[in-house]
Amino acid sequence: MQYPRVKPARKDQPQDGVYVSLDRLTRMQFRVRDVGFLPSQPVHSILNGRYASRLRGRGLNFEELRGYLPGDDIRTLDWKVTARTRKPYVRVYTEERDRPMILLVDQRLGMFFGSQQSMKSVTAAEAAALAAWRALAQGDRVGALVFNDERILEFKPQRSRRQVMRILAAVTQMNHALRANSGVETNPGQFNEALQRALKLISHDALLCLIGDGFGADERSRSLVTRINTHNDLIAGFVFDPLEADLPTIDGLRFSDGARQLGVDARDHRLRERFSQQFQARRAWMQGISLAQQIPFLPLTTARPAADQIRELLGTRLKQPARRRI
Repeated sequence: MQYPRVKPARKDQPQDGVYVSLDRLTRMQFRVRDVGFLPSQPVHSILNGRYASRLRGRGLNFEELRGYLPGDDIRTLDWKVTARTRKPYVRVYTEERDRPMILLVDQRLGMFFGSQQSMKSVTAAEAAALAAWRALAQGDRVGALVFNDERILEFKPQRSRRQVMRILAAVTQMNHALRANSGVETNPGQFNEALQRALKLISHDALLCLIGDGFGADERSRSLVTRINTHNDLIAGFVFDPLEADLPTIDGLRFSDGARQLGVDARDHRLRERFSQQFQARRAWMQGISLAQQIPFLPLTTARPAADQIRELLGTRLKQPARRRI
């Protein structure tokens, strides 16, 4: 299968932070070695505590019986063998290496906004790439639902580098199609449509990563998330720009897609209030559903690299010391 064709950017089309490149998303694989999406997280991680117990992780497969070593969990003692041999023995398990990860990546027109380091659409693309490469490195299958205002591209979970490249190529393709004068109408209902497709795509014990700004979330979204969360795990990556929360009180504030400009009088307190209320409503919905369903909530700002933020929020993998076997 061929990757989705990505049209080369125009020479006058800004790239750094405005549009993502497939090469950059591919190179994200080298930044995932110390990032973990597992339940076992450091004390400072957002997944610690109740979140750590909420994520199901993978199943456990019995590997062997071996003699007890200092530091072993006494809950793993095999009492029958211990009683028969009169020596303590423990049962050793290995973690099952197959847990499908489904990425829900928002590349709608509302994501084509940014005031600092990058557009929201770029931050979402980089976060998706990081999650995909990390899942593949763990031996998991990776699938995705990449959507914009007009269509949804579906990728069933597969365990292959080719599959990850297909997904990232689709993300790049939709990202490059974003522009202020595209003539595309915003589609808030696409968020629920993507959730509905996700419900059909996964069955149980999968990890669904929502990556977007929550535009279009409503009570139906809550119902869909609840249904998905019954037999699966979710992580909500809320992508935002600092300017969404607080417009500066100045005249002549200009927004641009690199080719056209729009002037706004931000001294109008009603304009600033409406702008801020829309943002706060989306964030409150994402935080509310995360608390209610015990879903980890990851706020991702456009002001910093996505990889650095995810590393801080999820924590780094704990390196377990090798144990001597007898």
